[in-house]
Order: sequence, then structure tokens, then C-alpha cells
Amino acid sequence: MYKSENCPTEKVLIMSNRISDLESQQELARLARHSSTKTQEVSVVTSPGARVTTWAAVVKSNDSYNHYNVETVEVIFPGFPPAESGDAIQAVNLAESFTQPGTLAAGTYIVMSRVGDKNVFYAPV
Repeated sequence: MYKSENCPTEKVLIMSNRISDLESQQELARLARHSSTKTQEVSVVTSPGARVTTWAAVVKSNDSYNHYNVETVEVIFPGFPPAESGDAIQAVNLAESFTQPGTLAAGTYIVMSRVGDKNVFYAPV
């Protein structure tokens, strides 16, 4: 299972990566299943060897219509709010009209995906 049975440092690194991946998956599940309306659920399927194409983020502000400024978040410790990481980027809420002003509140946690060259999410308001 490990590349080298004689290298304890490599074992710790691999185990640490697995724990980090598990924590990320658990946080995504928590965010998707326990939204503010308690009705949204997200499922993600990836093939073996594929990279994760979804991540957690927080809405910072509405840019225009259903376009929002969002920032990626990371779960550092269980029981604490996720920490913001990275720069603000724009994403589109597919649950809102493309012709009406967006109404999603700042501070809302979302699960985002990258589709083509756009960041998208689905968060009913």
C-alpha cells in the first residue's frame, strides 16, 4: 500500500493526506446537507485519479444579477468556522434568475464547481 515500508516519514505524509481529504469531504457533506434552508443536497462523483472539482466557499457580495464575489474557505478545526483562503473570485448562482438582481446573503456558505471557464454553484434563496 505504501511506496516504501522502511520510510516512516512517507507513511505519515500519506496518512496525513488521507486524513485531510477525509476532513474536506466531511465538511463538503456538512455544508451541502445543512444549508440555511436545510433542503439542499449536493452529490459529487469523480473517477479514479480525478482531482476534486468542487470546493467550499463563502459569498462575500453580489456583483450583478446572479453573479457573486466569493472566497474559498478551508476547514481548519472541527467546531470552528471555516477560514477564508485565497483571493475573491466571481461565481454564478444557477438557482437564481439571470435577469433579476441576486438576493443571496453575504456570509452564506456554498459548494462550488468549475464548469468550463466559469465557477458555478446552486444555492436556493
